[in-house]
Amino acid sequence: MSTIGPSISLNNVSRHFGAVKAVDELSLKIEAGSLVALVGLSGSGKSTLLKMINRLVEPSSGSILVDNERVENIDPHVLRRRIGYVFQNIGLFPHMTIARNIAIGLELAGEIEGRSNRVAALLELVELPQEMALRMPGQLSGGQQQRVGVARALATRPGLMLMDEPFGALDPVTRDNLTEQYKKLHNKLDLTTIIVTHDMAEALYLADRILVMQDGQIKADATPAELLSGNIGEEAEALVAVPRAQAEHFHALGQQS
Repeated sequence: MSTIGPSISLNNVSRHFGAVKAVDELSLKIEAGSLVALVGLSGSGKSTLLKMINRLVEPSSGSILVDNERVENIDPHVLRRRIGYVFQNIGLFPHMTIARNIAIGLELAGEIEGRSNRVAALLELVELPQEMALRMPGQLSGGQQQRVGVARALATRPGLMLMDEPFGALDPVTRDNLTEQYKKLHNKLDLTTIIVTHDMAEALYLADRILVMQDGQIKADATPAELLSGNIGEEAEALVAVPRAQAEHFHALGQQS
């Protein structure tokens, strides 16, 4: 089970909602196999940028390329089968079994043969027991449902994963476990991943490249080590200051014990 992640290019991409510039003449190159985090305050343009890649939102201007192919030249349904999409609210169909939820992309693509084997392999991949295939979403915990969401996104063997606050609604322990597990999956499957997160600590741990957005533009583009070293702009410094202050607070508490 392996895929080859594509490269992504955005060339002078903008998206306006009335007078609001959600994304403002943004150019960006993401190398194949990268794990890139988009961070920034609410309204900075992160989710809009993500949705333009799989054509849930169309750019007002500019071009987006996946492996040097312009996305506007690809049928949206075909494009989305090549891209896994995971979001915070999971969006499992409550009236369908876990097996059918995972296989829905295969069903829509007309893939019938080997579907049950694919579901079994994906359950194993996200470390869920096989007996969960016959359960309904309401019978699973939030963390288990999010694992199903990741399995569903991987069902059509995409090379690109787009993740919009995928672990934001989970408790800290479950969130840490799924973050660790997804990082392993990304490496194992040789994916290209773009993840939107408000959590700079999550971005620092998970990503090999972090893009800090504000007002529809990228204000910093750096590795986690470069961000932590400083001198990367006020916007990035403000975001990095939060996990740094938390770490210092926990260290001080430990010294008191």
